[in-house]
Amino acid sequence: MLQVFRSLPIVHAVHRRDTLPASAHGYTQDTITLGWEERLKARGRRRSDGGVEFGTTLPRGAALREGDCLVLEGPAVVVTVVERPEPVLIVEPRTAAEWGLYAYYIGNSHHPVMIADRGLVCPDGPGMEQVLLQHGIAYSRSNLPFTPVGLLLDHRH
Repeated sequence: MLQVFRSLPIVHAVHRRDTLPASAHGYTQDTITLGWEERLKARGRRRSDGGVEFGTTLPRGAALREGDCLVLEGPAVVVTVVERPEPVLIVEPRTAAEWGLYAYYIGNSHHPVMIADRGLVCPDGPGMEQVLLQHGIAYSRSNLPFTPVGLLLDHRH
């Protein structure tokens, strides 16, 4: 008989490597490589890089980050999160005033931003390049893991 609905292991909590339950120390190791939008989804069906299917029902607002561990009991697997490099635009302000002004322009356009040591990082998506060009902000392109500040899932006026 064809099995239409099959049971998936469900992960309810996120651990760091140093806080894994003692029972998980002998489990098989796997990874899951996710982009920033996928890491914001607390609930869903997932597949590890090694092909293990599982679901997540994480607390509301949970965001997965590099090195987070998801423990599956059946099969006995620890799946570690890897942040996928994605196309980004990098703005490198030279003064404190530019840092504030550029962050304001990006935030006011409702685009996500990541604050890094060398500058402001934005996804290279629709509209972001136009915002930077409109305000005369120099930028470069790269591929980096992206995690926005605040991780706001729903912003309305």
